[in-house]
Amino acid sequence: MITVIGLGVEKGDLTKRGEQVLIEAVKEGRPVLVRTANTRSYETVKELNIPHECLDTVYENSRNFATLAKNLAKAVTDRGDHAVYLVDGAATEDNSVKALLKRTRGKIELIDGVSKTTALVRAAGFVGCSYTAVSAYELEEKAASGNLALPVIVYDLDDWALASDAKLLLGDLFGEETKALYLQGGKGKKISLYELDRQKEYDYTSAVAIEEMDLLEKQRFALNDLKEIVLRLRRPDGCPWDRVQTSDSIKMSAVEEAYELVDAIDQNDDEKVLEETGDILLQTVFHAVLKEEIGAFNLTDVVTGICQKLITRHTHVFGEDKAKDEGSALSVWEKNKMTEKHQVTYADAVNDVPKCFPAAMRAQKVGKRAAKAGMDFATAADAAERLKEELVEFFEAYDSGKTSEAEKELGDVLFAAVNVGRKAGCDCEKALKEATERFAERFTVAESLALADRKQVEKLSEEEWDVYYRKAKAMIAKK
Repeated sequence: MITVIGLGVEKGDLTKRGEQVLIEAVKEGRPVLVRTANTRSYETVKELNIPHECLDTVYENSRNFATLAKNLAKAVTDRGDHAVYLVDGAATEDNSVKALLKRTRGKIELIDGVSKTTALVRAAGFVGCSYTAVSAYELEEKAASGNLALPVIVYDLDDWALASDAKLLLGDLFGEETKALYLQGGKGKKISLYELDRQKEYDYTSAVAIEEMDLLEKQRFALNDLKEIVLRLRRPDGCPWDRVQTSDSIKMSAVEEAYELVDAIDQNDDEKVLEETGDILLQTVFHAVLKEEIGAFNLTDVVTGICQKLITRHTHVFGEDKAKDEGSALSVWEKNKMTEKHQVTYADAVNDVPKCFPAAMRAQKVGKRAAKAGMDFATAADAAERLKEELVEFFEAYDSGKTSEAEKELGDVLFAAVNVGRKAGCDCEKALKEATERFAERFTVAESLALADRKQVEKLSEEEWDVYYRKAKAMIAKK
């Protein structure tokens, strides 16, 4: 079995057990490998005067930091399962040891040493408080997991490239102007995060420490910060407006913000899209806080719920279902959705479409769900024939003078028109929205043309309006 021994940080940090196991291994003729000779703890190995091999060449031959740990682990296993591997610091915090554990499926002997973060914690003044300590080699993975919080110490900033990567990632999370403490050789220097890759030198002792910040001092914020702000606004000494709101009183704000986001997307305005997505996120957090106050659920439940839904609905990605194209992927989603919502019949699914949806959107969704049960037109042309029939019925009702009946038949006409669009693969809500926008634009130009001809627009005949409208349409098409 491969044995891993932590050498600690300084010369003489090697534990008694570690020294005994190492000396016994040498007597048995086992190969001794040292991760690097560029540490103060390596002096212990030299003082013991034991035969060994340093793996510094692995650093030189590794393409990037992601492959370095794997290459070190391979170099150790290549020497056989009787090899002894010496690393600085504590064996359990070394990145290459973690790769070795994966490679050997945990079948190694670990003898820990003095943690390299202990001295850094003292230097940073983090003693007595909770903190996050992470190797620069694992920083990206830690950040991606969402578990990188202040105060934080990032060690193993061995060179400029690692410091540069850390600067970009930490700056994105906490703000590049954020004050930090650059540590090297036991000494600390205050810097701004953007200066992390501008230091004179880097070595295995280099690290950066960032203290916890007050909410008002932060330059960058996370989801929990937004929740904290909403909680602060809801306090008795908070905002008089925010603290009296209820789920019912602000429910339509979510609809308004959603439409404003759509408008920003239509304008292809990234700054507005950024702002409006934030406004929608605020609605989510606000409702979660309101429900947490009465013990219904909290923000973690919200995030958990949507994550679980994405996993259980995408069984063609996270499970055993198959989906070759967009249509089959949507079918898998709908099947899983019906199962989760305990929808036994297709009518259950049809009636589950929210009644507050815009009419065209709801009509399309209802028709689509009914089609899952087989109740549908074969083609768009077939749906168009039904549209013609509905138009005839509408005019019959209209000619009879029965306003309520005409309105009912008009609804059938509109629903039939939606079915034509749905069978043609169109988004009917989007199509109607854009048609309305086109009409408004053409009308604006048509009116300006008429006014330029000194016409009183309200006195124009149908034929005259049609001429101006066609001119406006042609002018806009040439843009």
